[in-house]
Amino acid sequence: MTVSERTFNNRKKVNWVTLIAMAIFHVLAVMAFFYVDWGAIALAAALHWLAIGWGIGLGYHRLHTHRSYSAPKWFEYFLAVCGTLTLEGGPIFWVAVHRIHHQKSDQEGDPHTPRDGRWWAHMLWTLFGESLHSNTKALEKYAPDLAKDPFYRALNKWHWVPLTALGLSLWAFCGLPYLLWCVFFRVVFGLHATWLVNSATHLWGSRRFHTHDDSRNSWWVALLTFGEGWHNNHHAHPASARHGMAWYEVDVTWMTIRLLQAVGFVSNVKLPAKAQLEFMQQPIAERRAA
Repeated sequence: MTVSERTFNNRKKVNWVTLIAMAIFHVLAVMAFFYVDWGAIALAAALHWLAIGWGIGLGYHRLHTHRSYSAPKWFEYFLAVCGTLTLEGGPIFWVAVHRIHHQKSDQEGDPHTPRDGRWWAHMLWTLFGESLHSNTKALEKYAPDLAKDPFYRALNKWHWVPLTALGLSLWAFCGLPYLLWCVFFRVVFGLHATWLVNSATHLWGSRRFHTHDDSRNSWWVALLTFGEGWHNNHHAHPASARHGMAWYEVDVTWMTIRLLQAVGFVSNVKLPAKAQLEFMQQPIAERRAA
């Protein structure tokens, strides 16, 4: 039995640790509305960009999973730590799940396809099956590049430590409203924003490219996730650092990469050639016949 089958498709085995953690975070996220503090809300917004825009978009997704650009090793590590602030698991776990998704997108074995149910794709897939968050050995088949790095192995096992340290620091030095808004509300908002890429962008939106899956482009999911909502573009060209392929497709993460490239901080930025774009816009039947 593969990791995908054992972990993501076993609906009979409830992952109680994840279920309880999700329940607690959602309840405390609602409690934040009883402790409105505009300073806390502003900091939560900034941390959302750091965690989702930098940690997930720049880090876990476009760098660690697809290697769509190159960066200094310490910057890779920094982005990975930012990624753990989302409560989406460590880098090896996240990368392995996403690579499985691309290999089996909207087919049997896809961890989170809406073909198995809309709510399953959105969040229920995280609540069932065997937890492999710290089981690097089971995941290294899908992320061998990260699994051989001691830093990533340690961060994958102790992925909850940075978020816990942040929460305790905010509570101790800033008070309860900052803890509720900057950790619990911000994390829950970020989780659902990321999960919408798994669910909504495989259900609704436009399709610029003819792919073998149900991926679609969604402007509103892109706004929530700093560019990750241009999902059909991404599935057509997974190695591309740019997801918003047109000027009107706002991709904040791509803008950030371009800025970092302009100052010489990142390099080897990958983009699809014009011929590749035109080829993927042809219907699949025509591509096969060509």
